[in-house]
Amino acid sequence: MVLSIFGMLLASAMADIPQIRHYPQVSELKINVSDIKFEMLRIKVDAQYDIVMKNHYSFLNDIGLRESTNNYKAVNKFGYLGKYQFGRKTLNSIGFKNITNRQFLSEPKIQEEAMLVLLKKNKRTLRREIKKYVGKTISGIYVTESGILAAAHLGGAGNVRKFFRNGKDFKDGLGTSITSYMALFSGYHLNI
Repeated sequence: MVLSIFGMLLASAMADIPQIRHYPQVSELKINVSDIKFEMLRIKVDAQYDIVMKNHYSFLNDIGLRESTNNYKAVNKFGYLGKYQFGRKTLNSIGFKNITNRQFLSEPKIQEEAMLVLLKKNKRTLRREIKKYVGKTISGIYVTESGILAAAHLGGAGNVRKFFRNGKDFKDGLGTSITSYMALFSGYHLNI
């Protein structure tokens, strides 16, 4: 029904547009940047749901924003490093033993690579939990792959497993729970 209404609106809007237009050559175009207006398109499916684009890039941006306000040089009071707040132990376990903390903080490319490696490792480690729980609601949280992987980033894959086995909700040193990450980062489409 929404598509048929959209089609009728589109057809009526197009009725007033002349069939032939002269499009200027690129060399003729003069655009004043202040004349450009951007509008966000939001499609309402019904009163309950909005369609929102949650992709891999926005997942990384949103996790980085939550962890460090996307600051590649951030170091917290516990010594966690960079945009995604990696601990030294985690970096060593995913193959970044030979990268010094100074190097890690000064090279965003290394931090992005480390995050991708960790996401892949956690996805492999938690593949059974992903298969079993994605699409279900556990403790009031709708479980998605991105939520599970965000929770594993915060508290480790082992603590995510404990949550699914016995409901134990791990909290980090700042009091942030893995279930809060599971809910906050739910529904992203990841490319891993």
